Amino acid sequence: MRKIHKWVGLIIAIQFVLWLASGVVMSLFDAAKVAGREFRIKPPAAGTWPANAQPLETVVASSSAPVKVASSGWLLDIPVYRLVNDKSGWIVRADTGSRLDLDPALVTKLAQASYSGPGTAQAPRLLSYSPETRKHKEPVWRVDFSDSDDTSVYVSARTGNVLEHRNSTWRVFDFFWMLHIMDYAERENFNNKLLVTSAIGGVWMALTGVWLLFASFRLSEFVPAKWRRATSVNVFSGDGGKLCTVPANQGDTVFQALARHGLQLPSNCGGGQSCGLCEVRCRGTVPEPTAADRAMLSPQKLAAGYRLACNLPLHGSMDIDVANADALAAEYEATVTQVRAVAPFLREITLRPSAQLECRPGSYIQVHVPQYVRSASDIQLPDEHRDDWKGMALPDSWNSPVPLRRSYSLAIPVEKAGGQLTLLVRFIPGQQPGRGSSYMYTLKEGDKVRFSGAFGDFAIKPGNREKVIIGGGAGMAPLRAMIHAMLDNGVSEPVHFWYGARSHRDAPYVDEMKAFAARHPNFKWHLVLSDEDATAQDVAKGLVHEAAHEALLRQHPDLAACDFYLCGPPAMLEATRKLLRELGVSDEHIAFDDFKV
Repeated sequence: MRKIHKWVGLIIAIQFVLWLASGVVMSLFDAAKVAGREFRIKPPAAGTWPANAQPLETVVASSSAPVKVASSGWLLDIPVYRLVNDKSGWIVRADTGSRLDLDPALVTKLAQASYSGPGTAQAPRLLSYSPETRKHKEPVWRVDFSDSDDTSVYVSARTGNVLEHRNSTWRVFDFFWMLHIMDYAERENFNNKLLVTSAIGGVWMALTGVWLLFASFRLSEFVPAKWRRATSVNVFSGDGGKLCTVPANQGDTVFQALARHGLQLPSNCGGGQSCGLCEVRCRGTVPEPTAADRAMLSPQKLAAGYRLACNLPLHGSMDIDVANADALAAEYEATVTQVRAVAPFLREITLRPSAQLECRPGSYIQVHVPQYVRSASDIQLPDEHRDDWKGMALPDSWNSPVPLRRSYSLAIPVEKAGGQLTLLVRFIPGQQPGRGSSYMYTLKEGDKVRFSGAFGDFAIKPGNREKVIIGGGAGMAPLRAMIHAMLDNGVSEPVHFWYGARSHRDAPYVDEMKAFAARHPNFKWHLVLSDEDATAQDVAKGLVHEAAHEALLRQHPDLAACDFYLCGPPAMLEATRKLLRELGVSDEHIAFDDFKV
């Protein structure tokens, strides 16, 4: 329901902006100009009907075609009868009874007689239909006048009546009127299907918004904690040992209860049910999964009892397993020892923690991002990357008004970096740059950083099964750490690494991967570029999952004997997982890190 509400809301919001903008624009126009009254002369009062006029009955009786409607009137100073039937209309002179044909000369006189502006009449044009006279479904004469507003006078080809005065002001107004009423064909039906559908969508948005409001809040949130029944959360570590018992109140979420007592579960969204990092496993009776659980957790994890702590209310005492539970209460300080640009929008940041940490390849830490104000000048750029940043539409300054946490995977095993933590950070540009990446990109050597961790279950599976690694973007970080660990441990099984980037400039650690491939016959490195032609044998052009499928997966004799490791942008990850499902690869042989975005 949230997803439908979001996308319908986007469509309605776009139309709402069009309604508002078109309404404002139309209110600025001169009503007289829009109505064509600026240069239009009212027709003169009818003169005395001539005594020698033919009787109407005689004219109708002598007509060669049947007549359904007949009326009398004047064309300039000529008394006429206007005769109409189902197929056409024509004019008869009342004084002679002869048919009067509208020729260009007479049409010009009729148009000039209704026009008081400074323009000169141009040659009339006979049109079978004009959208500018859409209320009159009949042939018309158009006479343009050379004034500043491009006035056009329309004269009925059947009756000689002046139908409309149109001008540039009306034409602009008519465009915004079309947007306003959503009638993109005739521009006059205020009750067309699109408008009615949008109105129904607006009502639906309001009703579902009210429903989601109540669904998003629990009654217990409006009841003071001291009035709610006391309960507790028993926290067990991943190895089954009991870590602690946390007091709580009925109606709290597990996330709130633990955070209140200093056990901060990993989270990028602050408990907003949108990142999926705060997963815990329920012991005993497991509550039914919510929509947020199903959206963020795999079916295997749901079946195993995993739930999002931020969406797990307490109705009584609850036992939960928490991976890396010992790291929840610990916060560390680290000093920035190196900042290195490895690609125009990828930066390697090395931290020396105040205490020695054990971090498994594939794990991540949560950097505590404080409140800050930054400007573009705070980001130091190497000369070779300045051209890449010139087109960035960055604001003069930006800020993070509240503290937050952001997750970054380790890009190399800690023991290979002398106990330091090596992070790979991708900058997210735009008018509102990523608040985490903006902070990280302004760090300099000597700066202090606080963090928690390490966390995560993205890890190398035991055994010697063939390994296929597919990644892109900042997904290089955990995959690189895993590759270092595997090769250092002397794995003998084949290891294939397919990495996707837009261009050579966007691909980090290429020389390192080539060196690994040269030293280890079982390691195969493949670079795939989406926006740049391949210029080397180990480089392919296209999307990384498609290139891996074409060169390896499609013809592999036994994919069931392979383990797959995936990490990269959400679109790449989704496409690769879909491809593997279509190839029949079991989920138990697919490990992935989706950055929880």
